Amino acid sequence: MRSGFGETVAGRTTSGLRCWLAWNAAGAAMRGRRQRMRPFTIAWDAPRLAWIRERVRATRMPPMPEGSGWRYGCDPAFLADLCAYWLEGFDHDAAARELNRFPQGLARIEDLDIHVVHVVGEAQGRRPLLLTHGWPGSVYEFWGVIEPLAFPSRFGGRPEDAFDVVVPALPGFGFSGKPRIPLGPRAIARLFDRLMREELGYPRYRAQGGDWGAGVTAWLALDHAASLEAIHLNYLLVQPDAEAQTATETAWRRGAQAAQASLGAYADLQGTKPLSLGYAMADEPVAQLAWLVERFHDWADLRGRPFEEVFTRDQLLTNALFYILAGSFETATWIYAGAREEGARRMPDGRRAGVPTAFAAYPDPRTPAPPREWVERGYDVVRWRDMPRGGHFAAMEAPDLFVEDLREWGSGSAVSRQAGQAALADAPRPPR
Repeated sequence: MRSGFGETVAGRTTSGLRCWLAWNAAGAAMRGRRQRMRPFTIAWDAPRLAWIRERVRATRMPPMPEGSGWRYGCDPAFLADLCAYWLEGFDHDAAARELNRFPQGLARIEDLDIHVVHVVGEAQGRRPLLLTHGWPGSVYEFWGVIEPLAFPSRFGGRPEDAFDVVVPALPGFGFSGKPRIPLGPRAIARLFDRLMREELGYPRYRAQGGDWGAGVTAWLALDHAASLEAIHLNYLLVQPDAEAQTATETAWRRGAQAAQASLGAYADLQGTKPLSLGYAMADEPVAQLAWLVERFHDWADLRGRPFEEVFTRDQLLTNALFYILAGSFETATWIYAGAREEGARRMPDGRRAGVPTAFAAYPDPRTPAPPREWVERGYDVVRWRDMPRGGHFAAMEAPDLFVEDLREWGSGSAVSRQAGQAALADAPRPPR
């Protein structure tokens, strides 16, 4: 099976040294900005890795319904094959080298460490882009698109379309610190705005997100609009403060409710009783892997190719390491409880995101893409694209479309900003 390591949309690989040299050269334009991040290198704890491997070997599979496949959870045959590959074929050292391909650090914000991948590209500080992942993803979701976004000329693009790419890990995820209490996307938006402005020195920036990243991005637009030039969403998590008024909107709401009923049980558990799940999953690497991989299967666009061709085994395992080896599986689920406590899935009464908004409607099995008219009730939609392929994990499933869309969006943002300038200027900034 092909490796997921080092793959980009153009099929090229880049050594860590080359990326570091390019980053340092471009970083000349960033000197003078306040950058207090502590350098960080991903390394697996050898004793813990050895212990996890023993746990994988010793795992006893529970009774399985005959011929169940993916119907009742993670496919038993696929899970057994993936675990065997994890033990006999997966190269943890190669994974660590790949994950250290881009410069990264730890930023201390409000007594919480935030793990940040920061690539200063050909934009040389002029076009910062904040990319925010979701669950069950990680910063690794964006690994195949970081370099094409930061250095488009290496992939047949124009240097003027480059971004400075910032990819932070959500609190409680991966190598970010574990919060004392559950944090929802509104609180995380505050942390990430401080990261961009105070730690990295970007007074204005663009933001993009899907899944929980879409929630963080929406709350940036609602609470920190003065910091934003534009936002891009490939998922609608924060709903407008409105009720369905047309047949199209009503049909979409029914479809979204049906998807939640068939695929959303995990969210109800993680949003109400995350500790109950945590007790069951603690020190159970195979159970954690099954819980994560099931979502990748169920939420992927499988219309044109089988699951094994959408994600490689290396990709699935590398992403899982951010939960299993980093010890964040339990705390990553807390964001669901935090969002419930914040009421983060619906805009406050009478509020609307006035920041120029682009929306990419991928064929996402997790929740059908909303109609544009519904999104416009809560967002200043200036760009809309219906994508032909790619599911919930757009940057991983369709990196070519993802990069092309963001480049086009970035090049058109200047016009879009004019339409939303008044809203940006008048937007309130909440107290800290």
